[in-house]
Amino acid sequence: MKNWNKRTKAVHSGVRRSQYNEVSEAIFMTQGFVYETAEDAEARFLKSGDDEFIYARYGNPTVAMFEERIATMEGTEDAFATASGMAAVNGALMSMLKAGDHVVSARALFGSCLYILEDVLTRYGVEVTFVDGTDLDAWNAAIRSDTKAVFFESVSNPTLEVIDTKAVAKLTHAVGALVIVDNVFATPVFSTAVADDADVIVYSATKHIDGQGRALGGAILGSKEFIRGTVEPYLKHTGGSMSPFHAWMMLKGLETIDLRVRAQAQSAKAIAEAVSGHKALAKVVYPGLSDHPQHDLMPKGGTVVALDLGDQAAAFRFLNALDIVIISNNLGDAKSIATHPTTTTHQRLSDAQRDTLGIGPGLVRLSVGLEDTDDLIADILGGLDAVGRK
Repeated sequence: MKNWNKRTKAVHSGVRRSQYNEVSEAIFMTQGFVYETAEDAEARFLKSGDDEFIYARYGNPTVAMFEERIATMEGTEDAFATASGMAAVNGALMSMLKAGDHVVSARALFGSCLYILEDVLTRYGVEVTFVDGTDLDAWNAAIRSDTKAVFFESVSNPTLEVIDTKAVAKLTHAVGALVIVDNVFATPVFSTAVADDADVIVYSATKHIDGQGRALGGAILGSKEFIRGTVEPYLKHTGGSMSPFHAWMMLKGLETIDLRVRAQAQSAKAIAEAVSGHKALAKVVYPGLSDHPQHDLMPKGGTVVALDLGDQAAAFRFLNALDIVIISNNLGDAKSIATHPTTTTHQRLSDAQRDTLGIGPGLVRLSVGLEDTDDLIADILGGLDAVGRK
């Protein structure tokens, strides 16, 4: 299996077949498990084997299949499946930190990630230093001998800054700290996190892994020691684990993720190229374009394009003129989705914070779906043309 490519691993890895030898993975919809004897129960609680389960909050055969499959795809030793992407972010950080610890984080983060770093961790005595994630000198100045971890989105939401993971990891590992990467925009398909020396990788499975707007889910990936020794004890007692049914949906999502994400990225690049220079746009941001400042770090570009229309009124006229692209706040879906971060996902931030992050009132985040590329381009160009009509 180690020699298989990602697309093959996404279809075949992690399978646990029952006595019926089913083709499609089984859903084990149970919260508990039966022991033959009291002695068996005692032994299971003392030490469970890889295929032995106690309680669904601790582990479940369907969930274990998803964990093994995504870890195999990513190239990590293990994974823990969570109830949502934010449960994964929270679990990765809270499970390893305590009062007095120091964390360095990129300041360009999804609003809920920023809340965990800025409000939750500091409430419990963790010191957090925020830096410009693209500035290696800033990372170097902020990382201290007592730093426990660094955290960043490999591609920031929604401004699409790409962090040099390998360079940040070198600085971080020099002081013995862990590199925790939120890898949602890179996706398991385009991920280079393991090769770039990330220690812990976090996904919101709600996005590209499900890919069809059906369910919440998340995953924390890393070494077996970190996942089973640090993450699992925290999450199994605090209740952030994934349900068996959602794990089954994520397994099915992984089977097609490579095909979907590559098609979405191809359309995203075509859209970015088609709208560049339109008079209604102040700026087009897409890592796959050669003019992106960090193009070399992510030449595949990904599935998301950022469009800056200058002001909120123009952004709203654009959004309201779209026919195919829907207005919602998710991404990585089969349907193309447009989001106005200033008034939705990042609305809780102050104007000064949004200015610092580059989230202007005219910014629209466009998550490109699986519709026909020409239809999407026509729809988006039509929306841009409507901006000039009051």
